[in-house]
Amino acid sequence: QAQLVESGGELVQAGGSLRLSCAASGFAFHVYTMGWFRQSPGKEREFVACISRNGATTEMADSVKGRFTISRDNDKNEVYLQMNSLEPEDTADYYCAAALHVWRSRVDSDYDYWGQGTQVTVSS
Repeated sequence: QAQLVESGGELVQAGGSLRLSCAASGFAFHVYTMGWFRQSPGKEREFVACISRNGATTEMADSVKGRFTISRDNDKNEVYLQMNSLEPEDTADYYCAAALHVWRSRVDSDYDYWGQGTQVTVSS
């Protein structure tokens, strides 16, 4: 059974950093594109970042470009989101997701598996 478990979310002050992790199990992690999405209360879920199966290609949302970095370790079956220079607008539940049939995608419906999310709160 495929499972994604996010961790690392917490309360942090504006300007601070966090590293989110997502541990995958129950599927062939190394052949899946991995993505991070986020959702704030009352807002639609939005794309944050994605990384191709071999880690060679990444794509970031304009709102986080230059502040966030996505990476993966296929030996550990994990994907990471390094978040620097955090802003109150980054406050959200962050979800990792896995997509088999795309090289990279910003579209949540392209993703096959989803985690339960980890909460990030950035105080001003």
